Amino acid sequence: MNSSRVAIVILNWNGRKLLEQYLPSVVQYSQGDGVDVIVADNQSDDDSVRFLQENYPQVQIIQLNENHGFAKGYNLALQQVEADYYILLNSDVEVSPDWIDPMIELMEADSTIAAVQPKVLSWHRKDEFEYAGAAGGFIDQLGFPFCRGRILNVMEKDHGQFDQVTNIFWATGACMAVRANYFHKAGGFDSDFWAHMEEIDICWRLKNMGYKIQFTPYSKVYHLGGGTLSYDNPKKLFLNFRNSLWLLYKNLPRRKFYKVLMVRMLLDGVAAFKLLSELNWRGFFSVFRAHYAFYHSHRTLRNKRLELKKIAEPQWHAEMLCKSIIWKFYLERKRTFKEATR
Repeated sequence: MNSSRVAIVILNWNGRKLLEQYLPSVVQYSQGDGVDVIVADNQSDDDSVRFLQENYPQVQIIQLNENHGFAKGYNLALQQVEADYYILLNSDVEVSPDWIDPMIELMEADSTIAAVQPKVLSWHRKDEFEYAGAAGGFIDQLGFPFCRGRILNVMEKDHGQFDQVTNIFWATGACMAVRANYFHKAGGFDSDFWAHMEEIDICWRLKNMGYKIQFTPYSKVYHLGGGTLSYDNPKKLFLNFRNSLWLLYKNLPRRKFYKVLMVRMLLDGVAAFKLLSELNWRGFFSVFRAHYAFYHSHRTLRNKRLELKKIAEPQWHAEMLCKSIIWKFYLERKRTFKEATR
């Protein structure tokens, strides 16, 4: 595959309808020298590949040999892509004119920036931030992610309140521009995550290595959300709870992790019984399966942590909130980023 300055890589699995709806904007607004649009197909059993071949001959296709999930699927695909910058883009994202340059220009101006995220708005409600990324990701002292513009499941309207370039803790996997050599230097995504929170994991790793993650409001995309798994899907719940614990174990200083784990056991138990009270039996068992999977994988995680320490020591960072977002949300009734981070 030819080397390019920017490679937009969309990972697809049975997403023919999504490609039909959202790919036209990507092709339309990604024209130019040195920009390639690539679809990496996770062994779809619909007609995604044929649809691309017949309708988008200018789009390059990487065909993987099975459904590897988000993390490993991207790792395998990006091993075949030569570019200075990758833009990882979900198949359910509509892009806008001039969406590429603001992200790339930030990284070209500062070699310490590893990744940049655009403003992510809802495709359904264009004036409202979208769950997966909003105006840049952060994390609280217990490992719960939140965003500027999104606290837990409450989204803010976009009034321009986040219209400034700023450092963030994590960039969303729904649309992330990342420096290719830094991505590989950090080891890529953790394939064991399968999907969900792998982007927070690699961003934390990159920050431990001394690099910055930034948000720019000058690039704007619109995300459908839940295009592969709905937000209350039992598999998604399992992955989110398990991967959150994996994330903390791998990246927090060891002594701090065990203090956090005690509180997380309690809060995750409360979440499980809340699901049970809603008669969501499968969700209830997903939480307990997640904790079992975490404890069962302790030896593997310990080995990973030792390997990662050869790259960089686990650290706490300025973009991590030294408060509980759960406390702020449920007990103090804070619903906006500004209120919750005071």
